[in-house]
Amino acid sequence: MVEYTKPWMSIKQQIAQLQGRGLIVDDESAAEQLLEEVGYYRLTGYLYPSRESEKFIDDRGRQSTRILSSYRKDTRLEHAAALIAFDRALRLLVLEAVERIEVSLRTQVGYILGQTSAFAHLDQRCFTPAFTAPSIDTGAGVMTSKHAEWISRVDERRASSKEAFVEHFRRKYDDRMPIWALTEILELGHLAKLYRGLQNDLATRIALHYSVPSKTVLASWIASTNYVRNVAAHQARLFNRKLVDAPTRPKNNAIPVLAHLREDTAPKQDFGLYNSLAVIAYLLRSIGGYADWTRRLKELVATFPSVPHVRIDSMGFPDGWAQQGLWKTSGSS
Repeated sequence: MVEYTKPWMSIKQQIAQLQGRGLIVDDESAAEQLLEEVGYYRLTGYLYPSRESEKFIDDRGRQSTRILSSYRKDTRLEHAAALIAFDRALRLLVLEAVERIEVSLRTQVGYILGQTSAFAHLDQRCFTPAFTAPSIDTGAGVMTSKHAEWISRVDERRASSKEAFVEHFRRKYDDRMPIWALTEILELGHLAKLYRGLQNDLATRIALHYSVPSKTVLASWIASTNYVRNVAAHQARLFNRKLVDAPTRPKNNAIPVLAHLREDTAPKQDFGLYNSLAVIAYLLRSIGGYADWTRRLKELVATFPSVPHVRIDSMGFPDGWAQQGLWKTSGSS
């Protein structure tokens, strides 16, 4: 381990260091304001694609690329400011769509599971053996299941809730809540884990509500949407992020308006943000707000700043994406 010995730097020293690395700063007052607003590491994160690089031979004799601390020619502070502003608007638009998806999914899970029983979420028969069988070592020599862990986390959330309807069930029904009420306090991450554990027949009924062909595909989409939601909700950089949970791209033209996701010419086919935005847009078709959200996303993407070394395909947008049927609000799913 290497001891960290770099000293604290004032805002002016930070600007001087950036300038020393080749960043063009035309207005130092604006630079000070931006650094005070977003901080050095957030700012330089948006400048990362503009850093110089060099080829080298690693210890195994392979050619690799090393990212340097200096910036490429003509890299300016306003480039980072423009990307930060664009990314902020993108995060807000994504959060708006995810809110609709999360609320809808809560409703469908409660409605469809509730037809089985009021407490279907506690009934192991509603879940796959892989979800209910003890398979997790708690560290104390005790095995537990994914289902038991999910119940424990939901119980913690219910116990900390200050919602009036939760208090009602706490006082009148000994804290037992039917699934159609419980879903109202679940976050998308809770729903993602629950959905992945459902028996296929129940999960498929939920998937078909969104015109999604299978549990496997929808489970992947929920996980990916939750990942994007978490990035956006924590104000992290989103626009060119490599997705850790990439959404499954439907095979064999199962969803025609998403067939272009599998084309060989699509940039960053698996991990670009575009794939997740496309899935979000598709899910909104079954929920509401699709036409308005789609229009505003297209308008926002059209404002992507003109920045050297950073292009729209860094988000995985394919050429001619806005002409695809998915983005035509008068089209059908």
